[in-house]
Amino acid sequence: MPRVACGPVERFGFVGLPNAGKSSLFNALAGGGALAAPYAFATTDPNVGVAKVFDHRLDALAEMSNSKNVVHASVQFNDIGGLVEGASQGEGLGNKFLAGIREVDAIVFVLRAFPDGDVPGPTDPLEHLGVVETELSLADLESAEKQLDKVARVARTDKSKAHEEAMLRRVVDLLSDGTPLYKSDLSDDDRAELKPFFFLTNKPVLAVVNIGEDQLGQEDEIAAPVVEALGGAQVIAACVQLEAEAALLDDDERAEMLEGLGLGEGALPRFIQAAYELMGLRTFLTTGEKESRAWTFRAGSTAPQAAGVIHTDFERGFIRAETIEWDALVEAGSWSAARDKGQVRSEGKDYVVADGDVMEFRFNV
Repeated sequence: MPRVACGPVERFGFVGLPNAGKSSLFNALAGGGALAAPYAFATTDPNVGVAKVFDHRLDALAEMSNSKNVVHASVQFNDIGGLVEGASQGEGLGNKFLAGIREVDAIVFVLRAFPDGDVPGPTDPLEHLGVVETELSLADLESAEKQLDKVARVARTDKSKAHEEAMLRRVVDLLSDGTPLYKSDLSDDDRAELKPFFFLTNKPVLAVVNIGEDQLGQEDEIAAPVVEALGGAQVIAACVQLEAEAALLDDDERAEMLEGLGLGEGALPRFIQAAYELMGLRTFLTTGEKESRAWTFRAGSTAPQAAGVIHTDFERGFIRAETIEWDALVEAGSWSAARDKGQVRSEGKDYVVADGDVMEFRFNV
């Protein structure tokens, strides 16, 4: 039978010290389900959840089409148990914690920035970041030295391994200096070459700085040192506990609560969109009375590759893609009206799909 394809499934791992707010962030995204307690190792096994990617474009198309069903894109996230100093040497959850990180595609640092007499641990997000970066770098250094030893032995007789050996020596030097690979001067191509070695610090990163309710309004100021420390990576400051409480409400009550606090839509839509884009994921859309749906594809994909996200037959028998930008379609009011105005384009096999394209595929198998 033909295989129905699905878009890229990316896994984001929440990494931070105990009591940083990882489980509360999980609950904010998943609407509850993770134990959030003010003591270390409340989470010993990763919680796995899925969050929809908020998308006003999809909502606008669904309203235009009067769609009976609306399907958002989604991302998977893992709440990994708290890391402690010495984890690379087996402290706390040790290897179990590090194994949980190896299984994800990107790292979300959760860094606490508020004092609470009932919650132990540091309140400086840079102190949190320093500990987790050190432990991840030490774990990578141990792995790099072992892999370099193996490759170097083979390279004595197999000259094709010389480049690999040189890359690993460079990695060992960087990590020995305390530089995580995501902060290094390695090029994107270098980091792509290193993927088969599964280094923890070779993963893309972003950060959530967990602030207290009394720090609302100071988000940019509190996040700025973390942005600088992470070399300009995406950093989002949020009162995670408030976001988790709001996530338990229905849509209208949630909007009213966040608006009353002056938080607009809240930080979660921005966080999820940042995580989505971090992995080079983009969205094309389909719409109709039966369903409006957001489909996830890799940036740079051609029209046939995007069609294959829906069904392998669509890619195999691709003929063309009827395409229009989402806002032009909404302004036109319907697919037929947009076609009558000449706004619907017919794109072929070489067309590189743009984020926000609305598409109908023609195929023959």
